[in-house]
Amino acid sequence: MSNSADSPPGPVRRTFRHPAKVLTAAVFALAGLIFVTSANTAKGTNIRTDSSLLKLSDLIQERSQKNAALDESAASVREEIDTLAQRDDGSTKAEDAKLKGLERAAGTAKLSGRAVSVTLDDAPPNATASPGYPDPQPNDLVIHQQDLQAVVNALWQGGARGIKVMDQRLISTSAVRCVGNTLILQGRVYSPPYKITAVGDPGKLEGALDASPAIQNYLLYVKAYGLGWKVDEYGAVTLPGYSGTVDLHYAEPVK
Repeated sequence: MSNSADSPPGPVRRTFRHPAKVLTAAVFALAGLIFVTSANTAKGTNIRTDSSLLKLSDLIQERSQKNAALDESAASVREEIDTLAQRDDGSTKAEDAKLKGLERAAGTAKLSGRAVSVTLDDAPPNATASPGYPDPQPNDLVIHQQDLQAVVNALWQGGARGIKVMDQRLISTSAVRCVGNTLILQGRVYSPPYKITAVGDPGKLEGALDASPAIQNYLLYVKAYGLGWKVDEYGAVTLPGYSGTVDLHYAEPVK
């Protein structure tokens, strides 16, 4: 990167590297251990073409599809239960109104209103650095968990009444996690591009996105290496209600 005053500011690296001094003898010993372990693992086979990785990927996709089907089934059953409960549950109008308010707060009811969506995507194949920026590392060209979390956190801070990531509604116990180059959300797997939609005041939502330091850093990668970033505003959007389990699991002290 050029040291001139006109050079664009470089993005803050999103990975951390800790230098370590390793003795030469230790390096050779470690290399020998790796060779022996690899030979014992391979047992004469080509471990680079082992089909187990493909089988694991297929299993993950299969489980994700099953989870999606179970979510739809649970949502349908929940609607039937709600309909039956509303016939004659013995509750007052005030209690019904309180229950609906709790459902909206919990994210289990549908939510409609004006909305903003943000779409993030990996850099295009064979992406190169824009003039004035250093050559990219592999991690510079893909969406990370922290990027998705930055968008979700900014939208909440901007007063979002509800958020969905891809096709799933977020609730208080939702966790946005990435494994490799895929997003795992509530038992289902997604690949980029990732779309996050929030219902709320579009001006406040977009203002919160602009004010986020983490997103400002991400936008440097957009400029430097071509990562995807798109913000859209909608006049009317309906978010689905959360249809998964709401059971809480927590640790207990050992007595």
